[in-house]
Amino acid sequence: MQGLAIKIEHLSFHYKDQTQLFSDLNLSIDKGERFGLFGPNGAGKTTLMSLMTGLISFTEGNIQLLDHSIKTKNKQVNKLFGFVPQDFSFYEELTPLENLEFFGAWSDLNKQEIIKRSTELFEILNLTSVKNKQVRKFSGGMKRKVNLAIGVIHQPQLLFLDEPTVGVDVQTRQEIINYLEKLNETGTTLIYTSHQLNEAEELCNKIALIDEGKIIAFDTLDNLLVKYNKENLEALFVDLTGKTYKDQ
Repeated sequence: MQGLAIKIEHLSFHYKDQTQLFSDLNLSIDKGERFGLFGPNGAGKTTLMSLMTGLISFTEGNIQLLDHSIKTKNKQVNKLFGFVPQDFSFYEELTPLENLEFFGAWSDLNKQEIIKRSTELFEILNLTSVKNKQVRKFSGGMKRKVNLAIGVIHQPQLLFLDEPTVGVDVQTRQEIINYLEKLNETGTTLIYTSHQLNEAEELCNKIALIDEGKIIAFDTLDNLLVKYNKENLEALFVDLTGKTYKDQ
């Protein structure tokens, strides 16, 4: 697969009344990557993901998703990507089926397409037996799977994942990771961030470490481990940032 999924050029950004977070940031991510973005709390990774998905606006620089500028914020651009946020993005009083009907329609899918996609996703994610139950009654792992289904209902070419497995058991985590790997095999580019570094090593084939708004390492994980003589991603992270990667 050739071409760029994401191209960031000369991006500068700061929150109101705060010092500069990004200054002249440049980053390119190839199509088909399983790309991991990691950094200490406050490093800017969540902000960068919000900028790439258009949730936060910027004025300096440019971000292109599959050759389309994110600044346009039109439906054509929105259809290119999906976003699975750390916070749940569904209506808890609705069922999984009702949620997918709503978000599928919001993504301009017709009724037939929504039914087909919902049926596929419920089967893949083992939600068929609970598709007509209120989501508020679900376990954390089941809610995470509903969150994921909403993010991919429209079959995006590019999928952003912010802590997609936080708070789930080992079995559900593996189920989600397996599905993400299969998505990637069919051509979906993954942009992923998480505090689960063991999980990240399994999923990501290229990573960027970000600290204080700057990219301090960018390469395949294997190359970085060799370069810095480290055994795993956690050791690499601690060595380059001087910080332990955990929720605070």
